[in-house]
Amino acid sequence: MSKIKCMIVDDQPILREGLKSLLGTCEDIEVIAEAGNGAQALELLNQYLPDVVLMDIRMPVMNGVETTKAIKQQYPSVTVIILTTFDDDQYILDALRNGASGYLLKDMNIQQLASAIRDGVSGNVLLPGRIASKLTMMIQPANSPLIEDGEFSAREKDIIQLLVKGYSNHEIAETLFLSLGTVKNYVSQIYAKANVTDRSNAIIYLKNLGF
Repeated sequence: MSKIKCMIVDDQPILREGLKSLLGTCEDIEVIAEAGNGAQALELLNQYLPDVVLMDIRMPVMNGVETTKAIKQQYPSVTVIILTTFDDDQYILDALRNGASGYLLKDMNIQQLASAIRDGVSGNVLLPGRIASKLTMMIQPANSPLIEDGEFSAREKDIIQLLVKGYSNHEIAETLFLSLGTVKNYVSQIYAKANVTDRSNAIIYLKNLGF
């Protein structure tokens, strides 16, 4: 079984070491690189190309929001999960809008952390309700009305129902007895109709439609 390759980006060495030690107890997760700021992370990405990046928000040189945006532009397949505390709402929202798959609190236990990493890599979104409501308001401009749910086909609506529940593309394919490629095509069409480019914003937008 191939391991989930993880990079830790945080300006506190003791926190990086703690996370690396904890994740070292997980058989399916391997920490392959560490960085103390966003600029260093970008330098290491091409060399290591992790599956998931655990990203601190407040760092010197290049913060987590800027780094998340750069990673998703250069390496769209890399999953970025924000590590934060309760007082980082604006940073979190900006990171999510730039492609982060969700966020975790730094005081969570190893079981929760490992589960969240697996979920993030599988395509699930880690998005607490209070952030979801704020993000909805931010991504929906006042002069840009929501599309009607009638613009989605019956099959697209089936997929949307599972998408907003947090199902990954693989899980949607298994549930609806479709090929993975077919599901990916439908998801791309849904993104295009909703005028979004990533799963986090798609889910928020679709929930705002009432799905």
